[in-house]
Amino acid sequence: MTTALLRRLLPLPFVVLAAALLVFLLPRLAGIDTVRAVLRSRVAEAEPDPAVAARLTAELGLDRSWIEQFLRWLGRALTGDLGLSFATRTAVAPQLGAALEVSAVLAVLALLIAAVVGIPSGVWAARRPRGALDRVVTGLSVLGVAVPEFILAPVLVLVLAIAVPLLPATGWGTLPQAVLPVLTLAAFPTALAAQLTRAETLDALGLPHIPVARAKGLTERRVLWKHAARLALTGVTALSGLFFAGLIGGAVVVEVVFGIPGVGRLLYDAVLGQDLPMIQAGLLAIVVIAVLASAAAELAQLTMDPVALSRALR
Repeated sequence: MTTALLRRLLPLPFVVLAAALLVFLLPRLAGIDTVRAVLRSRVAEAEPDPAVAARLTAELGLDRSWIEQFLRWLGRALTGDLGLSFATRTAVAPQLGAALEVSAVLAVLALLIAAVVGIPSGVWAARRPRGALDRVVTGLSVLGVAVPEFILAPVLVLVLAIAVPLLPATGWGTLPQAVLPVLTLAAFPTALAAQLTRAETLDALGLPHIPVARAKGLTERRVLWKHAARLALTGVTALSGLFFAGLIGGAVVVEVVFGIPGVGRLLYDAVLGQDLPMIQAGLLAIVVIAVLASAAAELAQLTMDPVALSRALR
């Protein structure tokens, strides 16, 4: 068991290292002059003074090889020093930490809705394929996957905040302010969870042990939830880590529309202001979260699926 876990976890540091290298090289690959970006954030000059540019180049260590620059940047990042923001001239780490807390709350609430609504809907839809409930669940899940967030968010605002003023349209900090953004974020994972659970449950109901369970006198509800749905949950569990990381890093539209101070909004403002330290720190944090969340979801899947666990132990 320990050996299998080590085999799964051993590549993760190398994945993070490769991603960190790509994030560090992002300004170079995009053709961004770091010195000019810093100076333009401080003084509104079309062309920086050569002497000032040379002094800033030495100050930032940009006169050294890119390998040495990367190692210094990575070393500081490992200690929690993510540099100073070009826009605010303050430490990046506290700003990023506060934004991550907000985005994490949004992501967790959206995943809870996906689990509470999407998984039971998929299981019950698979009970009677092509029945009325199955058609409703399939239609709503297709709609949830097809409608993008940049369309769903304004529609919810128009309906629930303007036409029928039940909820606030913007802001963050109270439960009513969280309803619309959470519903917007939860639409896609809920729909996908319903589709995946339905498909996995149908496959599980066709396995040989299902007729045996029915022959033992178990009720249809017990057969459905204990024997079929349990196997169906492994696929959703495996994707939950990707869902979580995707919700944190991909909530730009939602956080901008609803005025939420999360990572998406932070990166949006950083891109507009060419705030390279903030962009690099945000992308690196999202990559690390994605790797850790995916690893946790995969380990949870192994504990739930005896077949997958036995294959991993070989």
